[in-house]
Amino acid sequence: MKIKTIGVLTSGGDAPGMNAAIRAVVRTGIEDGITTYGISRGYEGLINGEFEKLNARSVSGILQRGGTVLKTARSDRFKEKEYRDRAMKMCSVFGIEALVVIGGDGSFRGALDFLREGMKCIVIPATIDNDISCSEYCIGYDTALNTALSAIDKLRDTAYSHERVTVIEVMGRHAGYIAINDGIAGGADAIVIPEMEYNFQHDIIKPIMEGRNRGKRDHCIVIAEGVGDTVNIAKEIENTTGIRTVCTILGYIQRGGSPMARDRVVASKMGFKAVEVLNEGRFNRAICQRDNKIVDIDIEEALKMEKASFDYDMNLARVLAM
Repeated sequence: MKIKTIGVLTSGGDAPGMNAAIRAVVRTGIEDGITTYGISRGYEGLINGEFEKLNARSVSGILQRGGTVLKTARSDRFKEKEYRDRAMKMCSVFGIEALVVIGGDGSFRGALDFLREGMKCIVIPATIDNDISCSEYCIGYDTALNTALSAIDKLRDTAYSHERVTVIEVMGRHAGYIAINDGIAGGADAIVIPEMEYNFQHDIIKPIMEGRNRGKRDHCIVIAEGVGDTVNIAKEIENTTGIRTVCTILGYIQRGGSPMARDRVVASKMGFKAVEVLNEGRFNRAICQRDNKIVDIDIEEALKMEKASFDYDMNLARVLAM
């Protein structure tokens, strides 16, 4: 039986490109005769019944905007069956037969819980951390990467002018993708990520001093936020080396801003694919990019996948930093 009415929501941390995915879901749905409701504030809005019917005009002019027009939130209540049951009743009131969830790992797990209550779900990976293991790429990552890289380049200019060490914390509480790739792109002397243990003397101090001995007078250390207290790491570098060391925490600036072309295109393709999968009568699927193609796999299978090793990239960064 063909799906006639669906809901779309964004959950967890916002990511540039979420709006492109929303737009694609709504407009592809219109083309296929599907009514789409936008659900505000993620799973919290689902519980509270914050539903609005969307049309082509509703999603006009949002492609270039960062964040999410549907707003987002984290919901501890949705972990409890009582509130998932309430959300199911709200979906029944509006005739919603399937849900498209755009978000990260927590959003995927929320969808998995909800499908066990009887809702048909499709999930789209959107997180600047790029840490949904089933997909080679997550919406928002390229924009965040370039935002952070622009800041790193500017900070390195000042570090060169003053012959300093600059320590830069990028986002990535549990994932080092931004740190390692911006570290490579920004020519960092050292990169520290939460997935790999590090030795302060060997992995941070030694590269700085080796660079000094070759005549280098400015140094850049890139650290993922999940590693720990970046400010104290910077202080310890200065105490150990005697070199003026300045710490900058980029924070949420990496989440905002107009999405880059890659995020707009990938998000559009994933949103289109989500509705396509629903029309084919296949449910409880995760939309992924694999071998540079947009595909779909089972949600439970997607959540079981593990991240690839960072060993190769970390060795690459070490060699190029010489």
